[in-house]
Amino acid sequence: MERNLKELIDQMTLEEKAGMCSGLDFWHLKGVERLGIPSVMVSDGPHGLRKQDEAADHLGINDSIKAVCFPPAVLSACSFDRELMRTFGDAIGKEAQANDLSVVLGPAVNIKRSPLCGRNFEYYSEDPYLAGETAAAFIEGVQTHHVGTSIKHFAANNQEYNRMSCSSNVDERTLREIYLPAFETAVKKSQPYTVMCSYNKLNGTFASENAWLLTSVLRDEWGFEGYVMSDWGAVNERVAGLKAGLELEMPASGGINDQEIINAVKDGSLDKAVLNQAVERILCIIFQYADHREEQKFTLEADHALAKQIAQESMVLLKNESVLPLANEEKIVFIGEFAAKPRYQGGGSSHINSYKVSSILDAIAGQPNITYVKGFSADKDSYEETLAEEAVNAAQNADKVVIFAGLPDSFESEGYDRTHMRLPDCQNRLIEEIISVQSEVIVVLHNGSPVEMPWLPKVKGLLEAYLGGQAVGEALADILFGKVNPSGKLAETLPCKLSDNPSYLTFGNGEAVEYNEGLFVGYRYYDKKEMPVAFPFGYGLSYTTFVYSNLTVSQSEISDSDTLTVTVDVTNTGSTEGKEIVQLYVRDLTDAVQRPLKELKGFDKVSLKPGETKTASFTLDYRSFAWYHTGIQDWYAKTGDYEILIGASSRDIRLTQKVHLNTEKKLPLNVHMNTTLGELLSDERTIPFGLDFKNRMDAFFGAPTDTPDIDSSSSKEAISDAMNNAMIASMPLRNVLTFGLVSKEDLQKMLDKINSL
Repeated sequence: MERNLKELIDQMTLEEKAGMCSGLDFWHLKGVERLGIPSVMVSDGPHGLRKQDEAADHLGINDSIKAVCFPPAVLSACSFDRELMRTFGDAIGKEAQANDLSVVLGPAVNIKRSPLCGRNFEYYSEDPYLAGETAAAFIEGVQTHHVGTSIKHFAANNQEYNRMSCSSNVDERTLREIYLPAFETAVKKSQPYTVMCSYNKLNGTFASENAWLLTSVLRDEWGFEGYVMSDWGAVNERVAGLKAGLELEMPASGGINDQEIINAVKDGSLDKAVLNQAVERILCIIFQYADHREEQKFTLEADHALAKQIAQESMVLLKNESVLPLANEEKIVFIGEFAAKPRYQGGGSSHINSYKVSSILDAIAGQPNITYVKGFSADKDSYEETLAEEAVNAAQNADKVVIFAGLPDSFESEGYDRTHMRLPDCQNRLIEEIISVQSEVIVVLHNGSPVEMPWLPKVKGLLEAYLGGQAVGEALADILFGKVNPSGKLAETLPCKLSDNPSYLTFGNGEAVEYNEGLFVGYRYYDKKEMPVAFPFGYGLSYTTFVYSNLTVSQSEISDSDTLTVTVDVTNTGSTEGKEIVQLYVRDLTDAVQRPLKELKGFDKVSLKPGETKTASFTLDYRSFAWYHTGIQDWYAKTGDYEILIGASSRDIRLTQKVHLNTEKKLPLNVHMNTTLGELLSDERTIPFGLDFKNRMDAFFGAPTDTPDIDSSSSKEAISDAMNNAMIASMPLRNVLTFGLVSKEDLQKMLDKINSL
């Protein structure tokens, strides 16, 4: 339906306009009945609908409608499968239409800076490229049905401690390269209908009042077209927020902030045009949904089957010393209450009231060769002698033992962060006791974030199930017994211990959190440090094997306006059908600036029958090679060589190929008295000047000594050529004055000439 929103807004009173900028209640936006503006509802929905009609709350304490709990982001991101995420989003969009929901509050794309963040289970990855591509696909699926998404939490919301008041202090290059790109990719590729600003401050300014973030970057640079809403209760100063680009405050403010807007317009401190623009943006999204209502059934059973498929495609096989898959004729003991009561989702605002949940015991019911022993409780850290003894006795007499371990709900949730990275002590103790009497041990993990695994070298199998959604039991059974070949890969690094994490010393500190590790988050840090990890980013095993070959690039030399096509063949060399996730990383060989050793810039999931070969294809552009240069406020890649790395994980690089990039973009010259000779010699435009100064320095330092009591050979040992060259390279230009090699006037003329190039 075509309508003129500006004319509609002209018919609204000031009070009605101000009212549109805050919620009606906890979940509804206001409508204006006399003008045909409907009141629409929003709902939590990153991995399932949490629609509350009554007794609304934000943290998931009160019941919501019965719905399907899909695997949370911590697991679904491990699928590395854009098409699967579109299908996932499509199902959420249909469910929202069936339940008259205009916007689902998700996806959440904040970077996993530390494994301690209590909300990591809702976030996709430590890597911004993977998070952005995954989010964009999910958003496309949802919004196919004219149901909006609200990508969140914008921006740098990487902890729960003091999340409503702390300041995330991050330098701009790190923001641009790590914490903003997932949002940028989603906005540019999929245009989410809404963006949710975070609670925290960003470099001292509340996100809800940050005009640079909400307007300069989000709208002016990225072209965002929808409206910005607050996280629930994230508004600090309402009028300041509206001016900065925060259109909608959620939830209702009881009219208090509406009146502040009214007063500001009346006293002239708020331009009425700013209010009108905010209302237009909100109305545009309201009618995008209202004008496209669909008749949809709430297909719970079909969506349960999809939840199972997503879990199957995402679970990560981390270790397999010939113990998996399980055989039906083997005598198997399942240990741990998670086998009966799986932990399949996290706590807080995303908590789904699942209409059914499958445990693995449900999935394998009737198989006489499988025995279940509780061993330990799933909801507490308590070593119970009787349960443990029963488990150890059962383990001794089994062919294989599968221990279902994990984190209780109380260990991780929205609202607070973990204080350590350990499993409950009772579980670690029992695992060690079982290993002492049984060699064929497999551990299945139910967790929303990485855990330390002191027993890892002693177990033969390890399956990372993360939080698997309500069909977790069926998915687990199919993978453990080989009906489904595991194909997920880690969307985050699993460190050996908490203190290895780059944010260990600064995470969660006080009211100002310094992101001192900068760019070096996740694998970017561990790889640069050459640090051992339990399992690297992008890692995952299969029941078959794959060989990579025939890496080709469309051209070996490219310009900054070209795109580069990269292809590689992948062959299934095993006897089982499977899927391989091929990863493309880029390494900068120019040494123009400090950068990670490699960065993910492409991935492709390939399904292969035994003996089959397929070609994975990737397209790279200038941005794939570039870093953010704060001096020019833009992306920049220096002319030089770059390396294309094709791998099965960040630490399993199979093939490499160099390409040469020619960049027309030149950095502005700003040569001054403290510019070094080395800097002059590193830029082709200033090399002649640098060589001139270097020759003068060489002549000065190379002059023979006239001190007779100093032996010339000992002098050469004291000042080697390498030392001399290094000293000259780091010498600021002001020293040519100090040493009397040029007059101040002549030096200034040279600087003026250089800077005019």
